[in-house]
Amino acid sequence: MKTSFFLLVLVVLAAVTRSVASERATVIVVAGAPGEDEYATVFAQQVEAWKKVCAQAGAKPIMIGAEAGGATSDRDLLKLALETEIKTGTDEFWLVLVGHGTFNGKEAKFNLRGLDLAATELAEWLKPFQRPLAIIATASASAPFLSKLAGQGRVVVSATRSGNEQNYARFGKFFAEAIGDAKSDLDKDGQISLLEAFLSGSQRTAEFYKTEGRLATEHALMDDNGDGLGTPADWFRGVRATKQAKDGATLDGTRAHQFHLVRSAAEQQLPPDARARRDALELKIAKLREGKAKLVEAKYFAELEKLLLELAAVYEGT
Repeated sequence: MKTSFFLLVLVVLAAVTRSVASERATVIVVAGAPGEDEYATVFAQQVEAWKKVCAQAGAKPIMIGAEAGGATSDRDLLKLALETEIKTGTDEFWLVLVGHGTFNGKEAKFNLRGLDLAATELAEWLKPFQRPLAIIATASASAPFLSKLAGQGRVVVSATRSGNEQNYARFGKFFAEAIGDAKSDLDKDGQISLLEAFLSGSQRTAEFYKTEGRLATEHALMDDNGDGLGTPADWFRGVRATKQAKDGATLDGTRAHQFHLVRSAAEQQLPPDARARRDALELKIAKLREGKAKLVEAKYFAELEKLLLELAAVYEGT
């Protein structure tokens, strides 16, 4: 009996190990047309930073635009990469746009070698994806990408708050540095979430303009609830948004804080199904807290206790 039980435990542990090990994020980094040598150097540095963090994460990196151009345009290479990529599952998919952007009052575009990429067509290409998706648009005039690409289960970051912020955006450089920098770990849990990289990158961008004595020409936004409105970094205290939108719009942050490209040892031990349950419960708790003022106190705490007990059971089950 003891031998059979021991073998059963080994089988279960092996299944969990295979499940955890099989998780692998995909990161597509698209380097746009630099225009000038100065920007080419900065964009190359960002690409290298992303390569480094991909190596640390064990992610599958796909770099487009960083090498000499071939017969196929960068726009078509991106389209082909998206068509080839798996559309469902629990593995995170990150798409990073490094470069310049433009906005003509109707359509925002990301500048590529050859044909540029419009926010509208990228939104169409991404429609089939049902897996966790993070889109980091670091170009100038990138806010329309956020509004067009936002959706359920997605986190979208733009370097600007409107298409009219068309000066060169420095946010991408600071974001690329932040996501691999231990100083960005605001809650000290041993890993850097997408939210933490956004907050750190935004802070470093603001510090640049302040130090240079210049008027800030970019204000990054992040959307993770699908409404396409976005929340700026200065609405957060720590990793929680504390300001309330005038129109009562739901605040962002909770879902973005669940995206970790490089996971801590403890996070890696959570099987995918346990992590999914944990994330869903955290989102429910965040929504409950947002609506606290509308609930009778006793009901609020009763519902909160129930969710916290379910959350504890997830960790106990692992």
